[in-house]
Amino acid sequence: MARGTSGWDESDVRIRPNKKGSRPRTKDRPAHEDAVTGRIITVDRGRYTAIVDEDTPQERIVTAARARELRRTPVVAGDLVGLVGDVSGSPDSLARLVKVNERATLLRRSADDTDPVERVVVANADQLVIVVAAANPEPRTGFIDRALVAAYDAGISPLLCITKADLKDPAELLANYEHLDLKVLISRTASDEDAGVDSESDDGLSARLSGGAVAALHEHLLGKVSVLVGHSGVGKSTLVNALTGSRRATGGVNAVTGRGRHTSSSALALKVQDAPAGSWIIDTPGIRSFGLAHVDPDRILSAFPDLEPGTEACERGCRHDDDAVNCGLDAWVESGSAGAAGPARLASLRRLLGSGGLRTENRAQAKELGTQ
Repeated sequence: MARGTSGWDESDVRIRPNKKGSRPRTKDRPAHEDAVTGRIITVDRGRYTAIVDEDTPQERIVTAARARELRRTPVVAGDLVGLVGDVSGSPDSLARLVKVNERATLLRRSADDTDPVERVVVANADQLVIVVAAANPEPRTGFIDRALVAAYDAGISPLLCITKADLKDPAELLANYEHLDLKVLISRTASDEDAGVDSESDDGLSARLSGGAVAALHEHLLGKVSVLVGHSGVGKSTLVNALTGSRRATGGVNAVTGRGRHTSSSALALKVQDAPAGSWIIDTPGIRSFGLAHVDPDRILSAFPDLEPGTEACERGCRHDDDAVNCGLDAWVESGSAGAAGPARLASLRRLLGSGGLRTENRAQAKELGTQ
């Protein structure tokens, strides 16, 4: 006798077998203990180029694709990563990038001062070399200030390198930073007597770096991973070529806008010539914006150990900037606790805190945007 519609129950339902098996899904990922370590030297359209067995006879360049589980993890020049699969470095071979090792430092920026999205620039750098020209193009203290803030936030030592100092005396520019613990190198166009370094730009103009300045910078790069940042046209690529023996394209300055032309499109790590193992330069494309929405002002204070104790007397939420009320730093400096340079150091700190992206209202707006 046929059952009526109301006579069916769940025992009459047929379940199709799963073609992929009945193994339950798991969030556990393989440990990849057999992965070899490589240093990312450049990233290009989803392909990651790494150097493996660095500074050994087996040193080789390996190209890799990122594993699916890392699709939300940014991988940048300087990263130390785990690679599996074909890591021979043979032509047309492709390894799989399965792990990003813990980073010692991380240089970050945002597109602007209210953008909640962080852009990772470089990983594991020891030193940030900020390259500006004394003239042509004119230096921008705002860019230098922002780069300094980014370095202090990342725990990276900054170094200011001024090129084309023969075109204009950089004394006025340097006066803005005389009370900061900042290393400064100055490069002038080489004289006929100087063993300079020649570099021809894309527009046929010849640039000549002082051999002494190149040698001085070379000394600061030994045994370190250094990242170079600067606007186009300041001679950054020329410096990189002189220090690494590479052929990064160089460019001149637009006669109408006074700005340089971009000559490199992606960050690239290069070994420093005549230097011990671990000496790297990471050249970056010309950066036109250095947003600081991600930076906490209290981290900047760590770069001012002579002033930091004074914040113990600050009210909760004190911004320590020029608009702060009852900031403990004022009394600390007036008492002489920060030394004779205290007033100038405090002015420098507040200049950096006011350089953009560090004010409370900007951070609050960025946080609000990030939750929408």
